[in-house]
Amino acid sequence: MEYRRFGPTDMTVSALGFGCWEMGGTYGDVTEAEVSAAVNRAIDLGINCFDTAPAYGNGESEILLGRALGERRNDVIVVTKCGVGYADRPKGRDSRMTSIFASVERSLQNMGTDYIDVLLIHWPDVNTPFDETMHALDRLVNDGKVRSVGVSNFTLDQIRECEATRSVDIVQYGLNMFDRRMEQDIFPYCLERGTGVMVYGPLAFGLLAGTLTAETTFGSNDWRSTGGRPGWNVGVFAEEHFQRNLQVVEELKPIAAARGKGMPHMALRWVLSNPAVSCALVGTRTVQEVEDNVAGLEWALSGADMAQIDDVFARYGVDTHPDIVIDPPE
Repeated sequence: MEYRRFGPTDMTVSALGFGCWEMGGTYGDVTEAEVSAAVNRAIDLGINCFDTAPAYGNGESEILLGRALGERRNDVIVVTKCGVGYADRPKGRDSRMTSIFASVERSLQNMGTDYIDVLLIHWPDVNTPFDETMHALDRLVNDGKVRSVGVSNFTLDQIRECEATRSVDIVQYGLNMFDRRMEQDIFPYCLERGTGVMVYGPLAFGLLAGTLTAETTFGSNDWRSTGGRPGWNVGVFAEEHFQRNLQVVEELKPIAAARGKGMPHMALRWVLSNPAVSCALVGTRTVQEVEDNVAGLEWALSGADMAQIDDVFARYGVDTHPDIVIDPPE
């Protein structure tokens, strides 16, 4: 396992993290036995970062993770979030101090723990002063309920506004070959300041796993069946892009094969090649998926490899830096 510095914290994080969104029930069906086995196999293989959120299945992901970790909880870094899922607030977001405190108490109860290693504001709540939000996070750290704090899906200007009150330790954003928007300003800023960077969607939510075909269909309880929201996934499953994107993946496979690697291994390595990235989160449900993901570590893409990859995207006219604002949820 590769380990990296986790921003300004005293934690060292595995380059590969275990994404727990899939436990929440919006990626098709999962079983608790499968999840528990996968979590424990991940720890055995050196993965020490588990990322969840109360918004993943209305707490279901946190509950399943807590049960799966059991007595091994103190051996890992648990990341959870707060600030979304409120029907009575604009866009469903609420980062007021009282709401954050209540959310943290629920998360602690869900996971059966008395502290959170990293707490992130899931999406920016522009109707609450960031000063209030950051004071709430700082208080949680001072109270010992949270070890470090950060934000997810904030613009650079919003990060700067937050840091006028309290430093942002960790950030989380999407990054994959199809979606490179954060390379433009967020990642350089974080690299300069030593901020820890977690990235989600390195396999483009399954597209870069290389197993999808033109005949692939998604179940009604799988968000990909609707094409997704461009704000956070640049619409890789949208009807007008999906078939082209499948062709792109087919052209990428020989590049991976020439290095003796599978398509998901190359996609993960590409993300981890970014010097700003501390940890890449891969959504995982089974032991086999954990083992396959770990096999993609401890090798490097050459400059020639990276150029070949870029050439494929250019030939198919894929805009990897689209001018799309990250703005969900509702």
